Amino acid sequence: MTRAPFTVALIQDAVTGDPTQTLAATIVRIREAAANGAQIICLKELFNAPYFCKTLKQEYFDLAEPIPGQTIEFLRALAAELEVVLVVPMYEKQAPGVYRNSAAVIDADGTLLGVYRKMHIPHDPMFEEKYYFAPGDATTDGPDTAAGFKVWKTRYATIGVLICWDQWYPEAARITALLGADVLLYPTAIGWHPAEKAEWGAAQVDAWRTAQRAHAIANGVFVAATNRVGFEPEPGTDGLEFFGHSFVCDPYGRVVAEADTAPAIVMAQCDPALIEYTRRNWPFLRDRRIDAYGPILKRWLGA
Repeated sequence: MTRAPFTVALIQDAVTGDPTQTLAATIVRIREAAANGAQIICLKELFNAPYFCKTLKQEYFDLAEPIPGQTIEFLRALAAELEVVLVVPMYEKQAPGVYRNSAAVIDADGTLLGVYRKMHIPHDPMFEEKYYFAPGDATTDGPDTAAGFKVWKTRYATIGVLICWDQWYPEAARITALLGADVLLYPTAIGWHPAEKAEWGAAQVDAWRTAQRAHAIANGVFVAATNRVGFEPEPGTDGLEFFGHSFVCDPYGRVVAEADTAPAIVMAQCDPALIEYTRRNWPFLRDRRIDAYGPILKRWLGA
C-alpha cells in the first residue's frame, strides 16, 4: 500500500527566561509550524530548560518533572487541537534520585505514545551529563516500557527518536531503522566552546552533519536533527554557543532543508516511496552479514 508523504518541522530556538516563558514561546512556534502544514514537530533537547550540564549543581535537579506531568499534559491538549505529532524532549524525573534525558512522543490525537530515554550519555568539559542523567535501560524486561531503542507508529509516519550524543553511534541508528522507522529524529543541544570556535568550529559542525547524513544513507531513511541556538552563560565557565544548523536529509543523504545559527522553523516533506526506491538501489539492509557481527558486542578487539 502506498503511504502518503508527511511533513516534518524542527523548532530551532533559544531558551530565555523561566520554563513558563519558554513553554509559551514554544507554543507560538508549534502553532506557526502547524499553520504552515507541519504534521510531525520535533523540539530541541531539554526544550524548556537552559543547558544546565555545563557545571555540577544539585539545584539543577529541580528542573526535572515527571512524564506524564504538567508540561506533557498541556502539550497533549495542544497536539490534539492542532492534529500534529509532537516530540517533546525534556528533563524527566522518573523517581527520587533517578533522572533521565528523555523525549515524550505525543500522537496527533493527544495520546502519549511513549518515552525515549537517551541511551548514550556524554562526559566532556561543560557537557557533564553523567552527573544529571541515568542512561536509558537497554531492554524492555519488566514494567518499564520506555526501555531500549523504539519506534512509534504515529498518525502520519513511523518515527524513531534518538537524542544528541546518540547521533554519533551507527548502532543506534541501525537498530531504530530496523524497527521500521521512516525518519530518525535527533533532538540536540550541541555547541561550541568559545575558545575552540575559531580553530575547530567549522569542522565540528561538518562532522556532526556528516555523521547523521551517513545514518540516512546506510539505513535508507530520512534523518531530521534539531538543535538549539544562542549563547548560554554559566558562572565560572566561558559558557557555550549553540550552533543550530538543524536540518533534514533524505535517504540519499541529501540535505533538503537546513537552518543557520538563528532561530528558525525547518520544514521538509518526506515521501516514504523514496525509502523503498533507495533501498532497492542501495540494498545495504539486504546484504548485511548478520551471522558475522558478533564481535560488535565487544568493547575492543585489538591487542
